[in-house]
Amino acid sequence: MKAARECYPCLQRLIYQAAQLATEDQKIRAQAVEAGLKVLQESFSGQVVTIVIAAELHRVIREITQNQDPYREMKEKEIIVARELCHKIDTESYKDFIDCLKLAAKANAIDFFRPLKAVRLDLKRALEFTVDDSSSFQAKLKKADRVLYLADNAGEALLDLPLIRLIEQSAEVTYVVKAGPVQNDITLEDLIRSGIEDQFSRVITTGTATPGIDLAIASAQFKHEFHSADLILAKGMGYYESLSELPAQGRVFHCLMAKCKPVATSLGVPLNSHVALLR
Repeated sequence: MKAARECYPCLQRLIYQAAQLATEDQKIRAQAVEAGLKVLQESFSGQVVTIVIAAELHRVIREITQNQDPYREMKEKEIIVARELCHKIDTESYKDFIDCLKLAAKANAIDFFRPLKAVRLDLKRALEFTVDDSSSFQAKLKKADRVLYLADNAGEALLDLPLIRLIEQSAEVTYVVKAGPVQNDITLEDLIRSGIEDQFSRVITTGTATPGIDLAIASAQFKHEFHSADLILAKGMGYYESLSELPAQGRVFHCLMAKCKPVATSLGVPLNSHVALLR
């Protein structure tokens, strides 16, 4: 999915947000914003995928502020929200595929652009998929040996576990996190710090610090795993924005909340719809 006109102001907000989180030094923050806006002006195009632009904006801001993980505190708060939900529901009792999928989808409401109060409310609401290919994906799971599970936000890991455990009854699941910090995406360090790394049978990284995935710079290991997996479950908008550029093969199952107009328009659904799309 290429950048839409509405993506420009969104990326501008991202620059200011990342710089503010990265440093309290007003002079350095101003330098980071200036550099970020220059990159945005020079690189923005309707022929470029937004996650590629966003990754470069984050790289520049990290470099100028000398803060390699500006969203760390925010990620820690998101993990707390996820733990709150886990304490209120018995995740061990989730045995039905669609229930586990909806729980994982609810976790995708956790987002650094949204107030945590609004996230808490979303996590309590009943969820229905506006696009629902879950039965088709479930049928394919019966014949799959290897599944690649592309994780999204830091707060989601705890709520991904019931679905992963269910899939593991018939297939090997590899949980994929980011190699380095970018936005509130979960990294290997975040997973270790949360204390639940040992609950995942197999974990690898994308080899990158980009939202979604830029296959041009992904690690050789990730590209091998990506192309050899029977099925790929991709959480979040970043993976949809990047992987929707590839030809549809009926192999990638997107599970996301359409939190912005361009993504919602691309999917043909109302804003803030939940989507379970097999393409």
